[in-house]
This record gives sequence, structure tokens and C-alpha cells, in this order.
Amino acid sequence: MRLLLAAGASAAAFVSQASAQEAPANPGTVIEEVVVTAQKREESLQSVPIAVSAFSQATLERQKIDGGSNLQLAIPNVTFSKSNTIGYNFQIRGIGSKLNTASGDTATGIHLNNAPLTANSLFEAEFYDVERVEVLRGPQGTLYGRNATGGVVNIITAKPTHDFSAMLRGEVGDYNARKARGMINLPLGETFALRLAGSYLKRDGFGTNLTTGSDVDNRDLYSVRGTLAFDPNDKFGATLMWEHFKENDRRSRIGKMYCTKDEGPTSVGGVAVSGNAALANVERGLLSQGCSATSIYSASALGTPNYLASLEGITALAAGLISSDPYAGKMQTPGLRDIESRFDPKYRAKNDVAELNLHYALSDSLTLTSLTSYSTYDVYSSEDYTRAQPTGTFNSTAISPGGVFTDPQIGAYNRLATYDISRGNFKQWTQELRLQSNFDGPFNFNVGGIYVDYKTDTSYQVVSNGITALAVARNGGVPCAATSTTCIYIDPNQEPDGSGHNYFLSRQPYHLKASAAFGEAYYKATDSLKFTLGLRWTHDDKTVDNIPSETLIAGSGYPVGTPAQQKADYKAVTGRFGADWKPVVPFTQDTLVYAFYSKGYKGGGVNPPSAVGFAGTKASFDPEFVNAYEIGTKNTLLGGSLQLNATAFYYDYKNYQVAKVANRQTVVENVDAEVKGAELEFVWKPTTPLRINGTLGLLDTKIKTGSSIDTFNRTAGNTAYAVVKASNGQTCIAPTALIAGYLTAINSGTLPVTALLTICNNAAASEGFVTQLKGKELPNAPSMTLSLGAQYDWVLPNDWSVSLRGDYYRQTHTYARVYNTEADRLKGWENVNLSLVVANKPKGLTIEAYVKNATDETAVTDLYLSDSALFRNGFFTDPRTYGISLTKQF
Repeated sequence: MRLLLAAGASAAAFVSQASAQEAPANPGTVIEEVVVTAQKREESLQSVPIAVSAFSQATLERQKIDGGSNLQLAIPNVTFSKSNTIGYNFQIRGIGSKLNTASGDTATGIHLNNAPLTANSLFEAEFYDVERVEVLRGPQGTLYGRNATGGVVNIITAKPTHDFSAMLRGEVGDYNARKARGMINLPLGETFALRLAGSYLKRDGFGTNLTTGSDVDNRDLYSVRGTLAFDPNDKFGATLMWEHFKENDRRSRIGKMYCTKDEGPTSVGGVAVSGNAALANVERGLLSQGCSATSIYSASALGTPNYLASLEGITALAAGLISSDPYAGKMQTPGLRDIESRFDPKYRAKNDVAELNLHYALSDSLTLTSLTSYSTYDVYSSEDYTRAQPTGTFNSTAISPGGVFTDPQIGAYNRLATYDISRGNFKQWTQELRLQSNFDGPFNFNVGGIYVDYKTDTSYQVVSNGITALAVARNGGVPCAATSTTCIYIDPNQEPDGSGHNYFLSRQPYHLKASAAFGEAYYKATDSLKFTLGLRWTHDDKTVDNIPSETLIAGSGYPVGTPAQQKADYKAVTGRFGADWKPVVPFTQDTLVYAFYSKGYKGGGVNPPSAVGFAGTKASFDPEFVNAYEIGTKNTLLGGSLQLNATAFYYDYKNYQVAKVANRQTVVENVDAEVKGAELEFVWKPTTPLRINGTLGLLDTKIKTGSSIDTFNRTAGNTAYAVVKASNGQTCIAPTALIAGYLTAINSGTLPVTALLTICNNAAASEGFVTQLKGKELPNAPSMTLSLGAQYDWVLPNDWSVSLRGDYYRQTHTYARVYNTEADRLKGWENVNLSLVVANKPKGLTIEAYVKNATDETAVTDLYLSDSALFRNGFFTDPRTYGISLTKQF
């Protein structure tokens, strides 16, 4: 690590001397040209007036960037984290998508061969047989089919050629890891060529389920791709691609639960809880919020919630199964990757993508391109809700004889058990047309249009024997027919089919129809000065079926509510304008200076109907707009041995979308914000065998206006109010004097303790007081990201070579939520990857040994705050892994 830091310091010192001394050209130190298509035409990376990072397959492998989550290790101002359900947050310059509501758009556009993929397997699948991966930073829309306020990730797969080639790669590693990749390229006559590629990964889990003994967070997945190229003449070409991905394993969708138990108050408004210890425990539990808002790094953070503050605990209490907190005295195991669960995680995902790309040269200077894509993505994930086993057992009652209750989903069990299911089915069809010019004169253009038809059916389900027990109790222990409207239907299937009312189910069928016309015009005023004007018109038509939750409501099934659908319709005109200049500078070989203004847009949407009203949630959220200003420079120096690029930017955001959880669902609110920062990227070859690269990202984010109810601090410090639970598991605040009156009546025997659950219905109760957000940082936006890499190559006799490489990454602390409390704070973290490669190019042999995360750091990349018992789910980086691979090329 010290060597890498020293190398970076040496590079900086060398650059500072560049203006005084020009190094002679040395073919062995000239950095190879990287060709990108960031502007939908092949150009040198150093000639593109956009902040873009590009990685070839070889670069991805050497820097151990196996998949989308690892890109953050090599790009300035980029962060990545899994989210709580079936999504992820790829964040660029502080702009991301921490929203999982069905109608929300992503801030970072994911594209495969230029086609947008709204639903995709970026965090699950690994990169294989790609030509390159391009990451564009900043608002995009005038050249890409879907709007992206944060940026674009474009994965460009390797295309067939008319020369035979093949590759096989096998890898083994710790955790019993086995990985295989392969490719074969077949010329089929003079006009056709076929390329087949695949990737396979299987390994044991990073953690253990201490209850079942199974390993968890393992991997068992594969992906295959076939690409057929047809090139009958110089004017016309076609490429047909199909890719299939499948995973079936025990991937942990969520990590450890963080909770400092909130035991509840001993008195409210001057009235103490009951002197009867058993009654006092229940009173305190119903006046608790489950977990206290403490740092996840505190000694008590691996505790368990006061589960009388949860829906499952409240229903189990009402059904008579429990009489106190079932997790009393329980601390979780200290191993952050281990869980205690009656259920092993289940994860299944399947993704299919088909693309047809046609291009036809209308003339020597006009090309028409058609890009058609169709994709499906199905994902299912189930996991224990808390990943911890209760200490308390059930009471023996009429519905739980001998302290055992039989639930059709969970089975016969003597303790409270809860698991959740997150699933989604996605289908998308897109059609894009582009017309691009290549005139000899000063004027050129690139114009196009796109239509997107995107349908999803996502659901989130919480299954608990506590909820089912209350349904059985309310039914008097008598079976309920599915056709009855007077009793609560209990789903009899072990795998719930979505008909029962003995669990929580939120379902959001969603349909997006989006169309856009976009393009850019270029005017080259001189040989060194070019102006760019881009415009985009967008129309987003969104429809969400209104399917209310039916937990513990008489009847069966989930009919549509009133209104039957929620609709949102948005139109926007955006664009960009700027100039790039290539001045003649005495101490560089090439210099590009650019300055641009762009206006970005991301559509609004609707919040889940069953969450409206909870924690101040509105029925819809507004579209966001960003005015972005950026200046940058790209330079080639020292005889071609140094590339040094820098950019600075300022964003003015209107209605930036931030997410929180209300009634077990992600909801979205709007705030205004500003973002400013700078980025530096360099590659330097001071000698033929030594190559050094690095990036630096500086970021300053700030919310300008906005307020929100913090569900972790509903009273906002107002001591005249206190939290209290409702019968649906939600939380409200009420005047302490009101709660004190109820305590007095309960302690005297006038009211049952469950009367506390009715306080939220009182007119004096509310969802909470708002917290002002002005001056707070945007979540997951570190003030600094740094990466440094160094590679040294040795040439050996008989065509053998040895290459040693190290990569270091660091990001500073961030906050998981916009409230920026100590409970939200995530520590900065670092990562070190090391690799040693021995190769013989003429023989096509490569042997590599590697270590990823060499310091074995467990970094928390994000948190998800639940809304019932207020525990936080953590998401982690992978532990240290090592392995060795053998590659044979033909």
C-alpha cells in the first residue's frame, strides 16, 4: 500500500515538472489508445468532451473488477451498494436511486450495447467476454435512449469477427470457489460470423446459519451469450444477440441486523409504568419504537428489537402467544456474516436479453441505425426477517397447545418466526432509431428517437406465525373458506400464493410507456474549436394498479382498490450546450478543454397507496430536474507516457428524490439540493515495465430546502410528546399527558394494556414532527474517493512474462439517510487487490494468482431502516478472497 501511495505521489511530482521539461518519446512508454463510443461514434477516449471511464476485458480482469459492484473501486465519485429488496444503488457524483417504489426511475442508466435495461442483473452477474465497459458521469439524455441524471453504464459485449479464436479459463479459490469462462468465435463463410461465450460461478457461502448449520451467501450462477453478425456488404450490417443469466442459491439479500434495544420508558408524563413486572414489560414494549437511534459501531448495536413494538409481536401478543418481548436479553452473534435463522435464504434470478442492431449507410456521410431490444427479468428472494432466534417461547393456549402453533407457511413451531419475500417480474421492449452524419464540412449531427414499453409486477411480503395466530384467534379457531367475506382467509400453501390475509402483502403492478426524440448537432468553427447543441423531448406515461394490503381483513384475495389505478404523466424538454477546444500547448502532445451546461430530467411517480399518510407520505412525488455545469480537460504529456484528465462540476437540483420506509414500503419525497466537486484521472508509464494509474474524486453535497419526518426520531426532540404503537404495527406520537392518562387507567385495571394501541386513533396523535434538512449531505456521497494502481512487468526468456499488480481504493465516511444523524453514519473504508500473472503470449497461456480485499476489511456500504421495529439491515463488501486461474487462448 505504501508503494502505491508513493507511486501516486511520484506521478504528481512528475506532472508538476512537465511544463519545464518534455520527455522524449519512447514507444515502450506510450500509452495505448482507448476507443469509446460515448457519443455513439468510435472516438479516442482523450478526444471525447465527457467525463468517461472505460475498461477493456483485460483491464477488468487485471484490476479484479468482476462485476458492477466493483466498478466503484476504479472510478472517481462512484459508490455502489445493494438495497433491501431486489435492487441496488449505483451512485455517481452523489446522485443515485435509493428508491424501490415501482414507478421510480433510476438515476444511473444501465445499457447493454447502447440499449437501456431498466431491470437488469448488474449486481448479480459477472463481466465476461466484453469489448469494454464505459461509465459516463453527469446527466445523459441527448444521446442515450433513457434519461439519466447521474450517468450511464454501457456494457459493450465482444462482437463476432471473421477470424477463428477461442478462449477457456478455469479458476479455483477459497470458499471452495470454482469459476469458468469461455468463448469461441466462428467465421461462417464470408458474410456471417458467430460468437458464443459463457461464464459460471459456484462457491460456498461467506457466512453460516448457526441454527441450520448451512452456509449462507453462497453463489451458484451462470450466464451464456450468443452473437450472430451478418455483413453482406460495406453498406449494411446486422448483429443479433441473446444473453441468458440464471442464479439459484442462498445469496443473502440483506446482511446483519443492527439494533440497540429500546426497552421503553419507565414513566410517561410523570406516571410510572405498572408495579407489576409482567404488565410493565408490555406497557414499555408498546411505548417503545423497537430500536434506539444509536451508531451501528456501538457495543450494543448487535442487539435485538423490543419485538412488542413490531406488527408480528403485537399480533402474537393479541393472540395470546406471548406475554413479553420474545427477544428479551438476546444479543446477536458477533460474526457480521453469520445469521441465526430457522430458514436459510433463498435467491432465484433469471434474466434474458435479446437485441437486434441494424445499420445501413444511406450514403458515404449518412448512417441509419435501428436498435431493438427485448428483455425479461424474474427474481425471487426470501430471508428471515431479523436473522436472529427469539429467546422466549409461546404460551400454551387453545390455538397453541403445549406452546406450539402450526402455521401453514412456517410449520409447527414454539417461537415467533417471520420471513419476508421480495419478488419481481419485469418485461421490457425498446425500439430506437438513429440517423448519424459524417460530413466533411463543419456541421454534423446525431438524431434519434426511442420508444420504451416496460411492465413490472413486484411484491413484498412479510409472513409471520404471529400474524397468522391472530387471524386464527379472530376466526375462533374455525377454518375460513376462501369464498367467505366474514372471516379472515388463511393461505393454506407452504409457499404463499398471495390469496391469504394472514400476512402482509404489498403488490405494485406497473406499466411505463415512454417515448423520446433526442439528438445533438455539432459545428466545428475552426480546426480546434467545436460547439455542441443537444436537445431532448421526453414523454413518460406511468400507471400503477392500486392493490391495497389486506392484512387481517375479512375475505380473501387482493382486488384492486379505489381508484383502480394511479396514473402519472410527465413531459419534459432538456438538453445540453457547450464547446470543446484543442489548443496547442507547448508541454503536451494533445490537450482538450471543454465546458458544458446540461439540463437533466428524471420522471416522478406515485407512492404505494397503502403507505400514503404514514410518516407524512404523499400520494405522488415530483420529477427531478438538474442544471449541471461542467468544465474539464484531457491531456497527453511526456511523449505520450502520461494521460492526465480533470473535471469540475456544479449541479443545481430541483425536487431531488429521496427515499424512506413507511408501512413496510419504500416511499419517495422531494428536496432541493446542490452538488459540486472535482475529479482527477491519470495513467502514467514512466518506464516500459511500470504502469501507474489513479483517480481522485472530491464531492460536496448539500440539501438546500426540504423537510421530512424522521421515523427514527418522530418527536424531533419535543419532550411533550412520546412514541406509541398502533395495532397495525406502525408508530405515532402523542402528548405525554394523553399517554399518562391511559397508563393511569391501565395500572388501576380500568383499561386493558392493549388500549395503548388505540392512542394513535386519537385526534391529538400525529405521525410526528418534521426535521429540517437544509444543510444536510445527500446519502452515500463520500467527500473523497481515491484509487491508485501500479503494475510492473518483467520480460523473461522463451516468450514468458511476469506481471505484478496492486490496486488500492479508499472512500471517506458517508450517511445512509438524509437526516445525517450518528445512527446514519457509515465509516470510510478501503480495499486492496493484488495479483501476479505469468503468461506466454505465443502459446496463449496465462496463469494468475490473486487476492481481493487483502486486508479483509468488512465495510458497511449502506443501511436500510425498517419502519416497524426500526432495526437497520446492513450491506457489506465481500471478505478477503484468493484464488488462481489458468487461461488458454486459441
